[in-house]
Amino acid sequence: MEFVMSGKPHFGIVGGGLLGLSLALRLAQRGHRVTLLEGAAQLGGLADAWQLGDITWDRHYHVTLLSDSHLRGLLRELSLDDDMQWVPTRTGFYVAGRLHSLSSSWEFLRFPPLGLIDKLRLGWTIWHASRIRDWERLEQIPVGQWLRKHSGQRTFERIWLPLLKAKLGAAWERTSAAFIWATIQRLYAARRTGLKKEMFGYLPGGYARLLATFREKLLSLGVEIRTGWRVDAIEPTAAGTLEIAAGGERLACDRVVVTVPAPVAAKICPSLSAAELSRLEQVEYLGIVCASLLLARPLAGYYVTNITDEFPFTGVIEMTALVDPTQFGGRHLVYLPKYVAAGDPTFSQSDDELRATSIAALTRMYPDFSASDVLAFRVSRVRHVFALSTLGYSHRVPPVETSLPGLFLVNSAQIVNGTLNVNETVRLAEGSLETLCQSLPQLPLPARTHAPATRELVARSG
Repeated sequence: MEFVMSGKPHFGIVGGGLLGLSLALRLAQRGHRVTLLEGAAQLGGLADAWQLGDITWDRHYHVTLLSDSHLRGLLRELSLDDDMQWVPTRTGFYVAGRLHSLSSSWEFLRFPPLGLIDKLRLGWTIWHASRIRDWERLEQIPVGQWLRKHSGQRTFERIWLPLLKAKLGAAWERTSAAFIWATIQRLYAARRTGLKKEMFGYLPGGYARLLATFREKLLSLGVEIRTGWRVDAIEPTAAGTLEIAAGGERLACDRVVVTVPAPVAAKICPSLSAAELSRLEQVEYLGIVCASLLLARPLAGYYVTNITDEFPFTGVIEMTALVDPTQFGGRHLVYLPKYVAAGDPTFSQSDDELRATSIAALTRMYPDFSASDVLAFRVSRVRHVFALSTLGYSHRVPPVETSLPGLFLVNSAQIVNGTLNVNETVRLAEGSLETLCQSLPQLPLPARTHAPATRELVARSG
């Protein structure tokens, strides 16, 4: 069935993560011809799935909240929302060599590392942050200064500082209070639904199922999907189009939307102005080294265990505290993430080194854990995951429009009042549509051009 309307521009979308997929869906629904280009062999980006032992599941951990309206709207369109499973979860806290449950108000009151006044101030900080609406004012305040003011020095040193270091490394000192505000806003959103307990959701089959359904939806709308297309450059042509070069192949489009991280966008968009390129290159990212373990038995039953001690990972995500173990053949899935700067030496550690340090740390945390419980182990390394919310960040965010007519930048660095998650990604895509579809000025002839493509390229896959 043909969905493309005459006179509509042809869009090329660079990046096949959920942001690119969402843009492709909305543009195709508006009648545009869309070609989606992904450098990897499969769609999904940070939300893709992989093989761990004999199971296929998400490469990184994801959770859906009842309040994730944009993601849940998308799931309804894909006829998947009714299949979501909603589960109350528990939270652990590992402090000074001991594991504590922090899953209820009563457990919070009994939490040994803090005195009563400290707990009251910590509770006040979280409640106060959940009520703040002027997040831009918080962008001008260092996160440490704001937390000390509201929680006190002792609570900051015992709770907040270790968590900030675990999530942000040394970059926490350059981070604004808007970061902790956005984190609390998302976690507090579940309580605004009227439920006394937080309910987290997952889709049986994981993101592999979501991505397969999404792909079929796009194909039904006439979207062309090309995987294995790692873009080298995007340049204007004498014909008034934009040309996407990937290896020895080229694709001409009327408009191009680049969804890759800002530093990567700077490399593949050399025709942008010097000021634009500088702005993209100066966005500071944190990456992730995330180990996935398939275990013969559970650890402690906490979905998230926050760690304030020195450990080789940020926290412990026990996925089967949320997901029914039958999804993994009765085994248990655990993620051990560590957030680091793009140049951190952790990226150079081998899988064997990371396995050894991870197992040693888990043995310290869980007396009943044994190395023999590990049935499969695999590591994901991504250098650009989320942009740091540094002081005054929203005033330095690269805009969607560029100086090159028809070339647009839409990436997660533009999430300025939220945390990086799938719901925010879908919201970003939907919020950029009017800008992408607006009338454009006449494209000037470039000083340096390539010959326009003369034939439609054959998709490598998809």
